[in-house]
Amino acid sequence: MFIRQMTYLVALAREKHFGRAAEACNVTQPTLSSGLKALERELDMRLVHRGPRYIGLTPEGARVVDWASQIISDYQSLKQDVEVFRGCLKGTLKLGVIPAAMPAVAELTTPFSTKHVQVSIEVHSMTSAEIQRALDKFELDAGVTYLENEPLQHVRKAALYRERYLFVTSRSSRRDTDAVITWEEAAASNLCLLNESMQNRRVLNNLARSVGLDLTPTVTTNSFLAVCSHVCSGKWSSIIPHTFAYIFAGCEDLIFLHLIDPVHTQTIGIVTTDRDPLPPLARAFMASATRLNLERDFGSAKLEPA
Repeated sequence: MFIRQMTYLVALAREKHFGRAAEACNVTQPTLSSGLKALERELDMRLVHRGPRYIGLTPEGARVVDWASQIISDYQSLKQDVEVFRGCLKGTLKLGVIPAAMPAVAELTTPFSTKHVQVSIEVHSMTSAEIQRALDKFELDAGVTYLENEPLQHVRKAALYRERYLFVTSRSSRRDTDAVITWEEAAASNLCLLNESMQNRRVLNNLARSVGLDLTPTVTTNSFLAVCSHVCSGKWSSIIPHTFAYIFAGCEDLIFLHLIDPVHTQTIGIVTTDRDPLPPLARAFMASATRLNLERDFGSAKLEPA
């Protein structure tokens, strides 16, 4: 009962609405309110400001939410660990993945899902900052993000592959057969890039500045899908992680050029909460992923123009 009451409080803090919190917990609103009052009696402190509508948590309530989130996570991990002893891992693996790493995510989830058939998987597209917050709040089991650039804090890490950068453009815009392009030439092109809220764009900005250039795209977005759309239109070019060449596979109207002067890479890897013991789902996912060789697998593509 105590765990259930803490679940009510965490849901209320997240939803900021009594009705939605009750719905999220699959209980009626009177049941949720009764449970919150019971929790207040147990702890001998007021946790929620009372009113006709949700007003907010008391300072004590906000502090209890932090502890409750950790306790709930530990309780769920305990139950999952017991299932492991019975020979079967169950639950829902929650992953936060930066957009730049999305082309690689199925390479991670496929072997994990094959081995752990009773585990469902949720993949959330998130910025690195959002992954940090979600790990801190025990809302994710693991994240896939940059390890070196703007590194996350208080996490365990495992490298997966080195991200390289390609210039993608329409075949009709290139008259030569070179497989490379300088950053200076790329920066002078009509570009569609991610906006500066995305870490991938900040990486590109830093690379351009290192050789005295500024990236001035005519279109910016927070979605790689929008980047793909604009590149496929034939009017725009872009600078993309090399793994996105697999997304564009079969697009004969496009060519991919390796960016040089400078050649640069960034490490993409897995992060989990730095806890001991590591929660079972995070531990199993980390073990599955570290058996792979994505650096080899993603390095085998032939990207030179025909």
